[in-house]
Amino acid sequence: MAASGSGGSRVDNGYSSQQPRRRKGPGALATAYLVIYNVVMTAGWLVIAVGLVRAYLAKGSYHSLYYSIEKPLKFFQTGALLEILHCAFGIVPSSVVLTAFQVMSRVFLTWAVTHSVKEVQTEDSVLLFVVAWTITEIIRYSFYTFSLLNHLPYLIKWARYTLFIVLYPMGVSGELLTIYAALPFVRQSGLYSVSLPNKYNFSFDYYTFLILVMISYIPIFPQLYFHMLHQRRKVLSHAEEHKKSE
Repeated sequence: MAASGSGGSRVDNGYSSQQPRRRKGPGALATAYLVIYNVVMTAGWLVIAVGLVRAYLAKGSYHSLYYSIEKPLKFFQTGALLEILHCAFGIVPSSVVLTAFQVMSRVFLTWAVTHSVKEVQTEDSVLLFVVAWTITEIIRYSFYTFSLLNHLPYLIKWARYTLFIVLYPMGVSGELLTIYAALPFVRQSGLYSVSLPNKYNFSFDYYTFLILVMISYIPIFPQLYFHMLHQRRKVLSHAEEHKKSE
């Protein structure tokens, strides 16, 4: 549930190993569906980006911009759950488990933290991860769309495998600071916690769970970040060689 969600949560980032590529399996109908899905998601995150800019220009401040894009953020981030089904049905060549982990980490932060703990919605850290996610997803879904159409501009490929260098730490920082800001409110309210005794003989402390989520970033973030750097060298070096051969 940790660092995979940042700027978030996609492994080779922008941040998913879920790169569509032509292979035996998905036919024309599946390809057409994926193109439509990725175009819609690109447009959705563009709406979020425009909403942020308009709200900033109207307010003259970056504080509390979350409210201006709350609904589209929840809708399009939750819409990413379809990517798990894409893997499950085999129309995208990626691990169902890995994709589910990556997508659910962001959905968790969107609903179980930011939505559920209203007090953190005014925190600047929320804007930090929202901006990182927004830029990342516009690039990622554009990358998928053009890849499916076999017409991928080098600029988009370069952006996908370069901007994560800044966006990933930015997103992780925003996520961690937001969870940290939520802790005292979760502890005070007992949000999502289950105390003994109860008829199920089961207890759960959401406050402790959030702390464990934060701790899990420590081993996961460096692994994913260096993996993405490796992917960048491999992909962009191949692209450079291909351009030279032409």
